[in-house]
Amino acid sequence: MAYNKARAEKAWLKWKAKEEKHLRELGVNEDTIQRLHTYDWEMFKAERNYQQRHIDIGTFPDIASDDSPALPRNAKDFLNNIEDERLYRLLREVDSQTLQMLFLKSLGYTAKEIEQRIGMPESMIHNRISRLRKKYKKDL
Repeated sequence: MAYNKARAEKAWLKWKAKEEKHLRELGVNEDTIQRLHTYDWEMFKAERNYQQRHIDIGTFPDIASDDSPALPRNAKDFLNNIEDERLYRLLREVDSQTLQMLFLKSLGYTAKEIEQRIGMPESMIHNRISRLRKKYKKDL
């Protein structure tokens, strides 16, 4: 089911109003309530941002068939399993760190998780993927 931004925001506002009323009854000062409101709003926006971009593709066992080949175990296997000749040629020329990044991305790791594993800044991961996409599309 698609994420309904307006419904989620309405539910959040209703919850927050109820919480703030309760906090006022407990004698919490307005400055603290306002800081909590601001913090909760930022957390809500981050979750909403994720929900709007999240694509539910199911779990891997539901997608994979029993006769499908095994998942690649490393970046070299990943490269050798690419069937698109143009993509293979493009990726054969990238450095090993970029290939490792793409391998992890293909396994479903987020840019933040890849950053933690290989030490490449998250912004660099996004930039490299973007450049590779553009280069691949340009070769069409």
